[in-house]
Amino acid sequence: MKQSLQNLKPLEALWVAVLVISVVGVTMIGFGWMPHLSIILVLCGLMVYGRIRGIRFQDMQQQMAAGVMSGIGAIYLFFFIGLLVSALMMAGTIPTIMYYGFDLISPRYYYLSAFLLTSIVGIAIGSSLTTCATLGVAFIGMSQAFQADPAIAAGAIVSGAFFGDKMSPLSDTTGIAASIVGIDLFEHIRNMMYTTVPAFALTALFLWLLAGNTGGSIDSITSIQNQLQQSGLVHWYSLLPLAVLLVLALRKVGAIYTIMTTIAVALPLTYLHSKPGVGELGNWFFNGYTPAVDLGDVGRLISRGGISSMFFTQTIVVLALSMGGLLAALGVLPALLDGIRHLLHSAGRVTFAAASTALGVNILVGEQYLSLLLAGETFKSVYDKLNLHPRNLSRTLEDAGTVINPLVPWSVCGVFISHALGVPVLDYLPYAFFCYLCLLLTLLFGFSGITLSRKEN
Repeated sequence: MKQSLQNLKPLEALWVAVLVISVVGVTMIGFGWMPHLSIILVLCGLMVYGRIRGIRFQDMQQQMAAGVMSGIGAIYLFFFIGLLVSALMMAGTIPTIMYYGFDLISPRYYYLSAFLLTSIVGIAIGSSLTTCATLGVAFIGMSQAFQADPAIAAGAIVSGAFFGDKMSPLSDTTGIAASIVGIDLFEHIRNMMYTTVPAFALTALFLWLLAGNTGGSIDSITSIQNQLQQSGLVHWYSLLPLAVLLVLALRKVGAIYTIMTTIAVALPLTYLHSKPGVGELGNWFFNGYTPAVDLGDVGRLISRGGISSMFFTQTIVVLALSMGGLLAALGVLPALLDGIRHLLHSAGRVTFAAASTALGVNILVGEQYLSLLLAGETFKSVYDKLNLHPRNLSRTLEDAGTVINPLVPWSVCGVFISHALGVPVLDYLPYAFFCYLCLLLTLLFGFSGITLSRKEN
């Protein structure tokens, strides 16, 4: 947690928080502003507020920088994800997935297929963002041929990717949630099944009921497949980089090293069918892959990736983390957390408070890691006093923190996914059933006491 530069009363902190949410909501939803402008406006207002309270600008700037440093790993990772998407495009991995996907997926059950397959891959690699950037991009590409609603398809992709992220032992958020409360990783995963399995089943049911909304013709599918073949990228061996990615992830190799190795495997495959010059290769890595021939709609679908495609995401992440550091430094977040502790006298109340805190940090700061860390540190002692096992808290953190982040338009995951898939957060939000079903179920179980476990004496 960042150093607080002043002590606020909870009521004043609440007013500041409400004002921040109102400004961001009105400017983004009401005026259609880009999130960068909304957050910069909030930062300006907070800095003016800090100066009125007698805090030096240098001190506020230092805490904003500290906020950015807390997420510097994710910022660096985005560079490598941009390179990875380009590599998987020019090696033919994503186009090949799309090509064979048309043969394996029925247009009628397209949304359900997207959910199930992204769930499997998400568990295997433990990264929701990587799943969305690879398999998710492929499914969004296929949705056009299936005449599927891209918003529903994106909701299914996000649901599957975050199911995998939440339940994978390779996931960093899963590890953080378990470690912050001091329990075994696999104990945490097993306990999460009480809310995750019902949410998974209900999501599958809802997407199955939406199956009738798709109706692509065989002719349109064949046309897209022919265009993909014309690109010269569709080969069975093009799936080798994906296999390497999955194997390294399962062996718990670090994300950046996994991506570097996957790119290294993709490069020889690129030269097998494209033979680009060094200058052209560098351009693809920076600006994204573009096919050499005009492929119509398919050309636009596979022209993706590159470091430059990550700039939008990285800049919004820097601003969001700066806002989080400033809110903590001004005493807003600490005062909000301290102001509610005395009200917590039952399992239902503490579950609601912990979930609300994780949810609120996601909305205020847009950062899922901070939502886990702040809520976990704040409520560990409260759960202990109520004789509730800490695995109840770790489950609540994931249900209200990890899977909610992609539903916040200015959050790290929300910005990245909406940019990668080309679907705004507010468009896919109603169809990301899994994400908000987890939150609803954890609240229901908290107030009813179902699946809550007590500490062993």
